[in-house]
Amino acid sequence: MSKGTTMPTATSTRRSHMREQRADAAGSPTGAGGLTPSHSDRKGLGMFSKLMTKSMMIAAAAMAVLPTAALAQEGAGSTVGKGLAVVGAGLALVGGGLGIGLVGKGAVESIARQPEAAGKIQINMILAAALIEGATLFAVAVGFLAK
Repeated sequence: MSKGTTMPTATSTRRSHMREQRADAAGSPTGAGGLTPSHSDRKGLGMFSKLMTKSMMIAAAAMAVLPTAALAQEGAGSTVGKGLAVVGAGLALVGGGLGIGLVGKGAVESIARQPEAAGKIQINMILAAALIEGATLFAVAVGFLAK
């Protein structure tokens, strides 16, 4: 090395490497080297998520109101109780569906982390889903049999 120049330190080398990575990511159309979505992709995903949330809320409201309206035509005496029982049955279905979905999500994530334990995880997932489904079915039956 000539006089007046210094050797690069580990910190300066690391900083220059980080600057190169940022420059590569900025030039990439999909964000950081193609690994993460760009801002426009995330914005579209957020709009889709909001639309799906609104659709799910409308569907849940329809599930809650339509059985009550159908039962209101039978007689005035016990329609409120029957309507609330049917709404409870609908909520039990939604809860059971969400529960089984979360069990499946957890199982898939666990299998992705430890593929060698896939058999045990899958058996436990099926048992948990069966128990959730049994409880949901019981709640729906009680809701429909209410007087």
